[in-house]
Amino acid sequence: MKFLSLKNLIVSLLVLFCIAAGAAYWLYNKAYAPNVNLDTNTAHIYVNSETDYNALLGDLDKSGYLKNVSSFKWTAEKMKLPQLLKPGKYELKHGMNNRELVSLLRLGIQLPVNLILKPIRSKEQIAALASTYLEPDSLAFLTLLNDNEYINELGYNSETMLSMFVPNTYQFNWNTSAEDFFSRMKKECDAFWTEEKLEKAKSIGLNKLQVSTMASIVEKETSKSDEKATVAGVYMNRLNKGMRLQADPTLIFALNDFEIRRVLNKHKLVDSPYNTYKHVGLPPGPICSPSISSINAVLDYDKHDFLFFCAKEDFSGYHNFAKTYSQHINNAKKFQRELDKRNIRS
Repeated sequence: MKFLSLKNLIVSLLVLFCIAAGAAYWLYNKAYAPNVNLDTNTAHIYVNSETDYNALLGDLDKSGYLKNVSSFKWTAEKMKLPQLLKPGKYELKHGMNNRELVSLLRLGIQLPVNLILKPIRSKEQIAALASTYLEPDSLAFLTLLNDNEYINELGYNSETMLSMFVPNTYQFNWNTSAEDFFSRMKKECDAFWTEEKLEKAKSIGLNKLQVSTMASIVEKETSKSDEKATVAGVYMNRLNKGMRLQADPTLIFALNDFEIRRVLNKHKLVDSPYNTYKHVGLPPGPICSPSISSINAVLDYDKHDFLFFCAKEDFSGYHNFAKTYSQHINNAKKFQRELDKRNIRS
């Protein structure tokens, strides 16, 4: 009897072991076995703010990224993903298992987006750029940019707003809202304007807005970083002498025609506070969001006696600088002859 009891016990234990092993194997296949199958090492999925769990399942099924959608669904529901799904941009890796993928989606562990902010000229460009990188469409950004009350709350107005966007590379979550984007840009701008920079601005007789405005003109006058401080020095000399800046890029901005390649006398007649051929001093605000190198060029502008400059006739992108008007006219004639040779009329 004892022998039979022991035998039955052993058999029972073996049966239980087999059941447990089978359950473990089944659980492994459901949750821990590799289930993400990609042609490349990584792929991305976007879960927007309106996507629910069922829509996610449909997207994953359609994408073909999963070997077995039903095993993912089983794991997801056990881990309460339907209630905890977070919007965002997620990176899938080849060989990822269901638990790993579900954990990303329920905890909101997103792949950061690197938003590259370059000098921009208008609200429309800001909206278009932001919507390229982030979930909201361009209208969401543009609506806020056209809301004067909202812009005023940030400390800017329609004329000074471009100075808030300091060109750089910024990391965002893909599902960042338009409001959070602008709040972040303000914080980044505030952080950029350190006490040292503010003191430098004060030492040259400008505030940070005026520096940005001057830097925006420098930005559009030259793409050559090694002559930006020289160009800034020309404009500071003219500003300090009470001369009109006579900056062609301000006319292009006033005319809102960024296709102009040759500024003509007719362009100088435009009735605008941005027409620095008519008005003394700086325009009301920046004509673009200036790069950091242009801002630094103004803060550390070259001290020299130049009052004029003109594009070099070799079309290298550099400029000829002059101390007198007669020297400047000679330089301008050389450049104009080259424009005529190349049939650049407007």
